[in-house]
Amino acid sequence: MKIRTLFAAFLVCLSPATAFSDDNWPQFRGHGGLGIGGGHPPTEWNTETDHNVAWKTPIPGIGHSSPIVWGNRIFLTTAVNSDAEIPSVETGWSGGAGESASDTGEWTWQVMCLQLETGKQLWAEDAHVGTPAVKRHLKASHANCTPATDGKSVVAFFGSEGLYCFDFDGRLIWKHDFGKLVSGPYDAPELEWGFASSPIIHNGLVIVQCDCLNANFVAILDLKTGEEIRRIDRDGEVATWSTPLVVTTDGRSQIVCNGYRQMAGYDLETGRELWHLTNGGDVPVPTPLFSKGLIYLTNGHGRSPTFAIRPTATGDLTPADDQTENAGLAWWQPSNGSYMPTPLVRDELLYTCDDNGRLTVQNAMSGELIYRHRIGTGSATYSASAVSAGAYLYFVSEEGEVTVVETGSDFKTVATNSIKEFVMATPAISGDRLLIRTVRNLYCLKPED
Repeated sequence: MKIRTLFAAFLVCLSPATAFSDDNWPQFRGHGGLGIGGGHPPTEWNTETDHNVAWKTPIPGIGHSSPIVWGNRIFLTTAVNSDAEIPSVETGWSGGAGESASDTGEWTWQVMCLQLETGKQLWAEDAHVGTPAVKRHLKASHANCTPATDGKSVVAFFGSEGLYCFDFDGRLIWKHDFGKLVSGPYDAPELEWGFASSPIIHNGLVIVQCDCLNANFVAILDLKTGEEIRRIDRDGEVATWSTPLVVTTDGRSQIVCNGYRQMAGYDLETGRELWHLTNGGDVPVPTPLFSKGLIYLTNGHGRSPTFAIRPTATGDLTPADDQTENAGLAWWQPSNGSYMPTPLVRDELLYTCDDNGRLTVQNAMSGELIYRHRIGTGSATYSASAVSAGAYLYFVSEEGEVTVVETGSDFKTVATNSIKEFVMATPAISGDRLLIRTVRNLYCLKPED
């Protein structure tokens, strides 16, 4: 026991860039946004008896951003207001009809750092203090965007309250202000739902997608200085809550963005549009995926298509209704898409869980349907995206019900675990640890020794 304790203490003392280097989860949905981690997190746990619960740390305020991990540190964001009501499973969570919250008073936007081994808070820094520039959806928060890190810097985006870069000790390096960013339905501009597109880091660049009612662009900034290097115009796009993706193949790097009027790929070096698609869902949320040599895009409000795009595609890829593919599309389907959660690809299977819990599994290369099955109890709502490790997939409902499903061509539920707290954030995986953020706490689930 003493040897194990000394070894754990040694790991905590290692520099952030060296400890657990294979277990980092540096952005929304981890490496490349794939949602796949290494190690073998538990499939069963009990938050009342603490079975397979390594620790639980209360998180102040309300934030739906996911935790990220680098080395022995966890980073996450939150927005704190002493008068804001934090919902519970017992009291319910209103806001399904799209209403904006009527927040009052001053908020504090924070970036927090916790120790991976123990959950102990190492630091918390105020990025901004003031009255929110825009309202939020009743089910949303003022800290929806997941931070990103390269192992030295941590970038946190709070929409209208700015983009911030901190070092690993909590010192502010720079701030970039994009002004007021109003997000809401294009056909009901009186509603404000809040910003949710997370930043990504790629080769010393910070990339943010700002599709709003009053501004539509992708911004590329220098990670060291915060200087804006390039801005890509997405004029005419509606509000989008999706995180962008960088895809590099055959020497060409492109930024892929979800959208309603402009699902598109842009050359990273020049900003030139390479290809585009239209006729998707009109409230785009899921993040693009790149796996098995194809780019996957889906959105599911109004229409619910799924597109498998060749990274060499050029021009207008929008298919006719009677087309199943074209020069740029490996395949597409007008249904089986997702409204909120981002899909996941494992072993040439595409797993798409819609917000109503309907899981559709398809051959990722052809689109062929493998099976459909309802996740969980059949009545749960899903906003968090699935993550995977080992031979399992983890689906977390808003009510805190976690369904563990075995990967493969046959549906098999391995376990169902209840946290009994509301969950909107997508989990993170670090080795054998599964990190689940509820509206009140951050849980670290790990197999008992």
